[in-house]
Amino acid sequence: MQDMGSGQGRPPAGSAAALRAATRDKPKKQTQRVYSTAYKARILAEIDRLRAAGDRGEIGALLRREGLYAVAINRWEKARDAGKLAPQKRGRKRIRNPVAEENERLQKHIAKLEQELRKAEIIIDVQKKLGALLGIEVPTVSDPDKDGTS
Repeated sequence: MQDMGSGQGRPPAGSAAALRAATRDKPKKQTQRVYSTAYKARILAEIDRLRAAGDRGEIGALLRREGLYAVAINRWEKARDAGKLAPQKRGRKRIRNPVAEENERLQKHIAKLEQELRKAEIIIDVQKKLGALLGIEVPTVSDPDKDGTS
């Protein structure tokens, strides 16, 4: 049997101390609790009812029973009074500019049309070359943009 004072720091395998050490849970990182809007409203309604009845001790009992802190209740009450009891999205709010959104949509549409135009020009060029190889005369149409005429 090993000596516990030998400096190894671990109890001998199979001993009661080793079993206790193995079953001991490491403390878990505490996460922030999230409460539903319905739960908050129910608790606040109950607290309002207790305040109206004048039972201050009952409010403390309610908080202990539910595992809540007075700070959380104060925060919920302020949010309720402001009309923001429901959870809010975190981060910076996106400023919606309808003109910029329309501009972006039109820019994408223009890029798509320009890509289709390039494809059409390539197809026309291939048709002209094929017509020249086969000896077929392709009629030309004047382009008002390139000629400067309307």
